[in-house]
Amino acid sequence: MYPKYSDGMIEVIVGPMFSGKTEELLKKLRILSYAKFNTLVIKPSFDTRFATDQIVSRNGLRTPTHSLKNIKDIHNLLKQEKYQAILIDEAHFFGDEIIEVCDDLANSGYLVIIAGLDLDYLRRPFNHMAQLMAIAEKVTKLYAICVQCQNIATTSFKKIKNNDLHFLGDTDEYEARCRKCHLKG
Repeated sequence: MYPKYSDGMIEVIVGPMFSGKTEELLKKLRILSYAKFNTLVIKPSFDTRFATDQIVSRNGLRTPTHSLKNIKDIHNLLKQEKYQAILIDEAHFFGDEIIEVCDDLANSGYLVIIAGLDLDYLRRPFNHMAQLMAIAEKVTKLYAICVQCQNIATTSFKKIKNNDLHFLGDTDEYEARCRKCHLKG
């Protein structure tokens, strides 16, 4: 399943909206369950699009989760039960403190798998996601299909007028686009 690393590592799954990041994270959860890993699943409480207490992929896969407002609250959950792995969905919604938290968790021997957007709707890196990719042992970049030209899409294009970087939305507000079609607007 994984190459042999020291105890503790960080794996990051990134890509634009509609690329299957949550589905990939849930696939990792299924594999970890086969390996008898007790896994803590986290998402930001800000993300209420599909459910407040579950991670839900667009293809209908779902699993119960702990929703946290502050990623540092993960330490309270770790005191309640023994875990070997921690999965975090929509990590771009957490602030820069996620970098130190994930690094400390990996240094403490946990397998930490993080999924989130690498770029905002303006094609600028989410700073903490870029830093997490830099310290990760493994990075997977997923792609979607551009709705304009059907080439590989690496960006999330915001279709509505709203400058908020943390704006919840789905197909009515966003679409996957390639670089060329994103720049066309």
